[in-house]
Formats: sequence, C-alpha cells, structure tokens
Amino acid sequence: MAQDDNAWLVLAHAYINTSELDGLKQYFGDVGAIITQSRSRLQEAGLDETKSAAIASPDRAKIDAALAWLQHDRHHLLAFGTDDYPELLTQIPGAPLILYVNGRIDALHMPSLAIIGSRNPTEGGRRNATEFSRHLARQGFAIVSGLAKGIDTAAHSGALEAKGTTLALLGHGIDRVYPANNRALAHAISENGALVTEYPLGSPPERRHFPERNRLISGLSLGTLVVEAARRSGSLITARLAADQGREVFALPGSIHNPLSRGCHALIKQGAKLIETAGDITRELAPLTGHMLQNTIESTSNEAPPTLADDDYDELRAALSHDPVSIDELAERCGLTIGQLSSMLLLLELHGEVESLSGGRYALLG
Repeated sequence: MAQDDNAWLVLAHAYINTSELDGLKQYFGDVGAIITQSRSRLQEAGLDETKSAAIASPDRAKIDAALAWLQHDRHHLLAFGTDDYPELLTQIPGAPLILYVNGRIDALHMPSLAIIGSRNPTEGGRRNATEFSRHLARQGFAIVSGLAKGIDTAAHSGALEAKGTTLALLGHGIDRVYPANNRALAHAISENGALVTEYPLGSPPERRHFPERNRLISGLSLGTLVVEAARRSGSLITARLAADQGREVFALPGSIHNPLSRGCHALIKQGAKLIETAGDITRELAPLTGHMLQNTIESTSNEAPPTLADDDYDELRAALSHDPVSIDELAERCGLTIGQLSSMLLLLELHGEVESLSGGRYALLG
C-alpha cells in the first residue's frame, strides 16, 4: 500500500488529471509503472514537458512528508478508481486524482447533504442551519460543508450535537485549519466524520482554492441546501455546480427585507426546491438515498445487493454487540469492505437494529 501511495502522490504532485491518468495507464500499465518512466517516454505517451519532468524527477521532500503524514491511523489517501474513493465524486467533471482524508473513510460513502450559506448570517439563519443539520444527521445523512465561519460552522456543529457525521471539504492542505478559530471544531469533525481536501500538505488557503473546492462540496452530496445567501454569494456558485452535476438544489425562503434571503429567492425562481422543514428534504432524497445505497454495495461486490436476511447481514449481526465497535474492527471480523459495511449498517440502523455512535462506532439495539 505504501508503494501505491508513493506512486499516487508522485502523480498528484505532477498535477495529473484523471483523463491523463487513463491515457498513461493504457500506455504503461499501472500507476507503479508510470512513475518509473523517463521524461522522454512520458512525453511520447502524450504528456507535456512540465508534467513529464515532475514525474521523472519528483519532489521527494514533499512526497516523503505526505507519506509520513499517512502513518497515522486516521490519515488516508483515496485514489481515483479505487474502492474507497467516493462513488459520487467519480460522476463529476474534474474529479480529483487523490483525496487526503483525516477521519473516517466510511463517512464519505454515506448519503450526504451539503448545507451552505453566508459567512455572516442572521441569528435566525444560524439557528436554521443548526436545526436542519441536527435533524438530518439524526436521519442518517452525513452533513457536508466547508468549515467557514457562519452557516458552515452552524451546519457542522448541528451534526456533531446530534452525534451524527459531518464532512468538511477544505480549500487548503489537510495539515492546516482555516479559519484558525475553528481548530477545535476541525478536531471534532475528524473524530466524528472527516476532513477532506484535494490540496497537498502545506498548501495555504489561497482565494482561488475555495471556488475549486466548492465543486467537491456539491459533488460529494446528493443535494445542496442554501440557508442564507446574498445575490452575489459563493454559495450560489456551489448551488449552480450542484445543478450542473445533476444534484438536487434546495433553498430556505426568508423575509423580503433580508438581503441574505435574496440569493435563496433567486435560486427558487430558477427552479430550486423551496424548503420549509427537514422532512421536505428527506422526502425528496428518499429515492436517491436508496439508489446510492444500492450503488455503493454494487460497486464493492460483483453480487446482487443483499437483503437484510442474507448471510452477510447475519455475519454482521454476529460481529456486533451491545458494546460499541468501530467499523474498521467490523471490517476485520466480517471480511467486508468499508463501503459495503457503511451501506449495510445504515440499512440496519434504519431498520431499528443498530445504533450509530460517535467516532464511527456501532452497537446493537434491544
């Protein structure tokens, strides 16, 4: 695995995109073979001079630093096309070649909803973001946002208050926290979900990173809820990206006298679904949630998706107990992948057999 991580890191630091990766694989084989090629051979395969040089003569200091970071149990590298890479992200244009993850891999395979909005919301907007997040997290959704102050912070906090799962998509390296006063929140997210970024270690929070990052907030989610936003807001860019990606867009209406309602009203005029309760969202996403669960199981198994009576479920029930157990330990006991277990555990939870606890742990009910 470390050897594979090294190869993926070399390619990522050379800014290889997924289309280029496909071409290089056809020419040379697997990623390990690609990074052994000379600059001239890489150029023969169609790669430009700059990227060929970056692969043939990689920056070992940066790559070794990333490999050292990966030694921590909760630090992960997810590569495009591998089992742990989120299925939803493979469906969007410009999917990242790799993701750096601090936290639970299974959190990236849960049905997810993005909650976004103003960095300077009204108190009512902040309260709405917290309450919607809390309710939807209890329904089994992972809440996705961007760790910014305002609505993002309220969304993450609501999910954590519900002992649910939340994902923060970052516009900088995984070894940094921005804004700095959200350091404690970032730590809590890594313990009860995941911090996720496409940017290498040490990357600063540059202004251009955040619009790029927004495609991942929407891309990792079945739908995006905009709570409060002005007419010219980054949240509207994320909502547009969600629509372009074929995802649901939701917006909370507000007072016609509130400037932060105007962005939401504009979205509703353009076709976003007007939302009044969290139940409105769960009803809209129910068919997609089931479809996502089925796709997750199918993507990690060549067999048909199991029912609650299948042998795999019986084995999972036997591996569980009334004492909390982590999903990683369940994977070892059952011989199933994290993706399979995440889907199966959610179905058991919805069926009232299993309780999801903080830190990615599960326990039998009854």
